[in-house]
Amino acid sequence: MDKNTVLISVACIYRDKGKKREWLITKQEEDSDWELPRIAARKTESTARASIRMAGEQLGMTVKVLEEAGRAGGITTMGGKTVPQRHLYYLARLKAATGEAIAFEATEWLPYANAVRRLTAKRDRQMLKGAREELEKWLKRKKEEKEEEEE
Repeated sequence: MDKNTVLISVACIYRDKGKKREWLITKQEEDSDWELPRIAARKTESTARASIRMAGEQLGMTVKVLEEAGRAGGITTMGGKTVPQRHLYYLARLKAATGEAIAFEATEWLPYANAVRRLTAKRDRQMLKGAREELEKWLKRKKEEKEEEEE
């Protein structure tokens, strides 16, 4: 990977509220699009760790990263130069809400279908779908492991 590549960590965060599963979407600014929360990873930090840091510092919550949900490439312009980007999407479960979101204009917890409809970027919609599928696989594996332990 090019040393100038900017690594972007994107979190597909879910919570189970009663019998409902909800997914978090965010708006950076009042007039911006709804998207999945994202942050640039620091030079010495893993992208999974960047998602955890973002959740704590900017969203006021503690999350557990469960799996990688997908990857995508792209480019951006920084200081007048075109720079490659690599987006790494992570499936994460809300552990605790510890404060309020300070780095986002708005946040919403929505059922999957509503979250997908609200997301503007096709890539975010595809990755949220991938995260949901990854969650189902992850839950199935955990259930099988638990059953094996009980035998």
